[in-house]
Amino acid sequence: MDHTLLTVDISIIEEFISNKQHMIIKNSKEEDKFVIDLIKSIKKMDTEHISNKELLVEVVQEFSNKSDIL
Repeated sequence: MDHTLLTVDISIIEEFISNKQHMIIKNSKEEDKFVIDLIKSIKKMDTEHISNKELLVEVVQEFSNKSDIL
């Protein structure tokens, strides 16, 4: 036999991949509005339960999924 069977396992994991891209000009009105909106959004977040890196990643992903500004 001149062929050898080759098997490959490919693990597929669920992960958030953002494909949004935004460009904001420094010191512009758009930048000012973005910063204000971002601060307001962050202030609304419940951060009491964040006690480790994994929970922080979850919160950041949830925030970015719900936010129109990111």
